[in-house]
Order: sequence, then structure tokens, then C-alpha cells
Amino acid sequence: MEGGVGAEEVATVLIPTMNNPAQLEVVLRRLLEDRDGSYSVLVIDSSKDRRTLELCNELGVRHLVDRSLTRADACNNGISEVTTEFTLFTDDDVIPPHGWVGNLIRWFEDEEVAGVGGPNFAPEDDPWLSKCTDVAFCAKVMTAGTRYGARPDGRLVKVNHNPGVNVAYRTSVLREVGGFDDGAIGAEDVLLDSKITKSGYSLFLDPTNVMPHRRRALLRPMMRQIRNYGYVRRLAINSDPTLRSPMHLFVEAFPLVALVGLLSMAYGAMMGGASLDLWFTLDGEWTLERALFHGSLGLTSLYLAMCVIGSALGTSPHRSLSTVLASCISIPAAHLAYGWGMLRAEMGLLKGNISIKAIDDKER
Repeated sequence: MEGGVGAEEVATVLIPTMNNPAQLEVVLRRLLEDRDGSYSVLVIDSSKDRRTLELCNELGVRHLVDRSLTRADACNNGISEVTTEFTLFTDDDVIPPHGWVGNLIRWFEDEEVAGVGGPNFAPEDDPWLSKCTDVAFCAKVMTAGTRYGARPDGRLVKVNHNPGVNVAYRTSVLREVGGFDDGAIGAEDVLLDSKITKSGYSLFLDPTNVMPHRRRALLRPMMRQIRNYGYVRRLAINSDPTLRSPMHLFVEAFPLVALVGLLSMAYGAMMGGASLDLWFTLDGEWTLERALFHGSLGLTSLYLAMCVIGSALGTSPHRSLSTVLASCISIPAAHLAYGWGMLRAEMGLLKGNISIKAIDDKER
């Protein structure tokens, strides 16, 4: 589906944004450099000031004022404005590669393709800690099934979900399934794809169409973001139980398991009643206290080894000795944050008290 000047417009790129004109400008300029008449761009703006509107006016980009409280509703408002055959979604903190739109919509020549997406990794110019986060997100085994950096073998691979930062759909399919769940405060792309596949349509991944996507550059904002990912994922699972994987059960329990492990190790060390040199040998009498200490230490060591091995075997292009070793901190931090988010949602569901502000580290 390559088009030249004057080509028929067949696609619309929707970009929900909120108070982020500096990074949005990078996205828009990259998309405008490639624009050949085959697609248009629509910014769905939930900002509280006029900077995004002024940017869109300056660049000649369509702009839609949005006052909804969730990204799902903002995207639905954008879909209602789409008149083209295909709809693409991305975020306001990416760096679209040249040819991104065309490389996705070409796959719709196959009638089986209802939606197609690609992987996303941290850009090369992101700071070191952002690259550590990328390595953690893309680690094998340890990521609760996340598809941030999925890069399976094959030219086009059937999948159940593509992240909303790098994806295209047939507009008719979006409308048939009713778009995103109204009022969903997060994981809206997961719920959408579940509806699409349950309706009998097929989704695919193009492993070659990578979208550079900025990661949080500091540990605390990263943990806050991942905590909210856990929160909204648990709510999504409540809406659609098929979305839960065994890894989600592990991560939800992780904060409690980690606390029990630390307390067991501390109790064993303090109450063992033996000299310290016995704690680090296998000689001497084995008491309950020693077993608690060594058992907790052994399981912790095994877990950290899995973090390092999983990162080394992951898909992030930013794997290096330093970023892989840093996964001993970044992955446990992510598991604690994600698990705590899931537990908060669990408590909220039990109490009937769900916070709509837990949609991200930004507030609508």
C-alpha cells in the first residue's frame, strides 16, 4: 500500500495526548515527514492548556478537544471521527520510524488480518536507567506475559494482543466490537484485543516494525507507572478472567512472598542462637531457624539468578553487562510495584472503591 503524492487516504493515525507538547512535536514531525496522502493524523487532546492546540495549528494537524477521564474514552472519541478504512494508534512519547504507517497497513491486503502491530523498545538516545527498564520489560519468563518487546521468529505472527503504542486495525472491526470499553481506566488495549479475538477475528505481529518508545528515566516514576499497570490489569482481569496468566498470580503475590521471605531470613538469623559463621556453612546442627535462613537465602538467590538470565535471554536491543546485572534491582522493583498495584485493585474490588486516578502517573 505504498502511495505517492495525491494517493487516496486510507488510514488515520490517532494520538491521545495530555500536557506533553514537547514530545508530541517529535511524533508529529516524524509522521508529517512521511505523509504521502495515504493517511492523516488526528491528535486527541486532553490537555489543560492551549500549547498542544497551538502546536497542531502550527503544523496543520487535525485536533480534537477531549474532556474524557480515561484514555479509552479519548480513543473512542477519536474513532468516532475516523472515516478511513484503517485506524492506527500510537502515543505522544514515541519516535515513529520512517515508513511506519505504510509498513503496518500493507498487511491488510490479507483479508484475515483484522489488526497488526509491532514491538516497541526504548530509543537509542534514552538514558541508561530507561534502558535498564527496557531490559526488564523485555526479559524472558519474568514479565507476566507482557508484549512490550515481543520479537518472535517469523515474518508475520498470529497473537492475542498488540500494545496500543504500535498497532493498526480495520476501522470496521473496531466499530463492530464497540471500540474500547467505556470508562476503562487502563489496560484498554488488552480488553479491546480480547473482544476482537473473541469475535472471531485474527490479530498479528510484524516483528520487523519496531516503534521506539521512551521509558521512564528514574526509578520512582518507573515504579509508579508499573504499579498503575498492575492496578488496571487486575481490573481488566475482573472484567475478563481469561486475561489472567499463572505469572499474574505470582506477581500479585510477590510483595507478600517477598515480605515473608525477608522476615523468615531475619528471624532465622536473629533467633538461631549459633555463631554467625554457621549461617554461611552447611556444617553443624540444622534447626528450624537455620532452615528458614538458608531456605529464604537460597530462594532469593535463585530468583535473582532468574532475573539476570531472563534479562540476558530477553529481546531488548539494550542488553549489556551493566543493564542485565541491573535487572537484579529493576525486575524486583517492577514486581513489587506491579504486585502492589494488583493488590490495591484487589482491595478496591472487595470494598467497591476503585480509583479512577490510577490510570497512570498522569492524571486526567
